[in-house]
Amino acid sequence: MKQQLSLFLVLGIASVWFLTACQSDKGDERAAATAPTVRMKGQSAVIDPDSKPNILQIALNSPDHTTLVEAVKAAQLEDVLTNAGPLTVFAPTNEAFAQLPQGTLEELLKPENKQTLARIIKFHAAPGKFSEQMLRDGMDLFMASGHYVKVEKKPDGTYVHGAKILSTVEASNGLIHVVDKVMLPPELQ
Repeated sequence: MKQQLSLFLVLGIASVWFLTACQSDKGDERAAATAPTVRMKGQSAVIDPDSKPNILQIALNSPDHTTLVEAVKAAQLEDVLTNAGPLTVFAPTNEAFAQLPQGTLEELLKPENKQTLARIIKFHAAPGKFSEQMLRDGMDLFMASGHYVKVEKKPDGTYVHGAKILSTVEASNGLIHVVDKVMLPPELQ
């Protein structure tokens, strides 16, 4: 009788354990089914709603920079734009990308052209924080690509490598100067 009681007790505990395990598996399946399918990685995946947005977050939320964001993702440079910086980015608008010769953007976005695309994007970024007032006429500004670009002050505004600064947005990790032209490194012109 004692053995039967012990057997029933063991079977009862095992049944409760089994049912609990099955329920938690279903909960895990439900959580997995509702989890976002976007693969987040690196520093760019950090979400901090209490801090001022960084350069990447500002670009992601700008309807005028969807092409730039697509190019940054294709070149896998998202984390660079979220680093502490400071960094000054000259951000071409969608209209600026549309000025490229037909088929150029599509060709650059191909995986086999990732290095070239990354070089072009880095040609739009300067280490440091350079307000428009700090950019002096005739100045050579060092870019993350290793090139220098010429700054020109004209009556109608400030130009960097021929691209006019249309507006400026401050980010937690630097500045974004919205520009009207895609700037190409000398070897790609």
